[in-house]
Amino acid sequence: MALSIGVVGKPNAGKSTFFSALTMAEAKIASFPFTTLDPNIGVGYVRKQCPHNEKGKACNPRDSYCRNGIRFVPVRMLDVAGLVPDAHKGKGLGFKFLDDLASADALIHVVDASGKTDLQGNPTENHNPIEEVKFLQKELLHWVLSIMERNWKKVRTRNINTLSSMLSGLKIPPSKIEDAARRLSLETERIDWSTEEKLAFSGEILKAKPILVVLNKFDQAQNREGLLKEFSALEAVPASSLFELTLKKADFSGAIEYIPGSSSFKTKDVSKQQGKALEKISAYLEKQGNTGVQQALERLIYDRISRIVAFPVEDENEWADQKGNILPNAFLMPRGSTPLDLAERIHTDIAGNFVAALDARKKTRLAKDYQLKDCDIIKVFSK
Repeated sequence: MALSIGVVGKPNAGKSTFFSALTMAEAKIASFPFTTLDPNIGVGYVRKQCPHNEKGKACNPRDSYCRNGIRFVPVRMLDVAGLVPDAHKGKGLGFKFLDDLASADALIHVVDASGKTDLQGNPTENHNPIEEVKFLQKELLHWVLSIMERNWKKVRTRNINTLSSMLSGLKIPPSKIEDAARRLSLETERIDWSTEEKLAFSGEILKAKPILVVLNKFDQAQNREGLLKEFSALEAVPASSLFELTLKKADFSGAIEYIPGSSSFKTKDVSKQQGKALEKISAYLEKQGNTGVQQALERLIYDRISRIVAFPVEDENEWADQKGNILPNAFLMPRGSTPLDLAERIHTDIAGNFVAALDARKKTRLAKDYQLKDCDIIKVFSK
């Protein structure tokens, strides 16, 4: 899994519940600040119609799973300690949480839509969740600035390439870093920026780090319509992590049948107490359409960072590997990727000995610079 998504937010926003709902990992969940002290790593999944439906034969996934014709493609997830205002001044856990997230390709910012916790994660009433977005932007800004300040002696009087190398751990392409400097009319050959210029530059390059806002605890929100209107410019996704986690656990235990992200579930064997809780969730799903958890990750992966799914195979007729496993792998690839990029993802040796590629559906040879389409099934030829 080359892709990594970080989950961030203040303490008590339900961040660990959101993480657990996506991954079913055993993250600590409690109502007090700094429940998560060390980063939790898990695997989330995004949905895609599995091509095995076209073949009429069941697939044999090695890196994912398939259920009711839906392929669940893996994504590495990282959940870290909660952030409080003025972390850049050493409050809370300081920048530790952000250093853990440095290598994430994108971030999911979980905010408390219920308004029942303040910026420190303490109980309150009528807190405006938009304040959580503002303070995160501020902390991210000062975090990037602090990275530059700590390493400025290595960069000063050198060119933009030196700065790009120093910031490479943030997973921001060098081209975006240079573009940011040029947009601000900053010197790029013999860099000697002021603190104000560094701060402006920090804000500019953060635009290249996709962040999706999740309105968590939406089931407890008092003014849902008002919240959606206030967050409309951010295209925030309303969600109930607790409901999604409850449904997944009930499905795992056999009490219900539930496909992650669905608008309903089928009751199988539930107790009276479970039935009452599930009735409440069912009413929420009927009104909202889904819990929002699965939709949030997919909005980020497919829309914000433009990923497609590619299925590499060795047998173009059976769509299988050498052992006969049908559609064994499903890779998330950046839109615009080529067969050579897919070969690199399979193995560097295959990319180094790349000869050609074949569309397994059409049985047609593909050019080296062909841009992969979503759900392409590709055979790569190598020496």
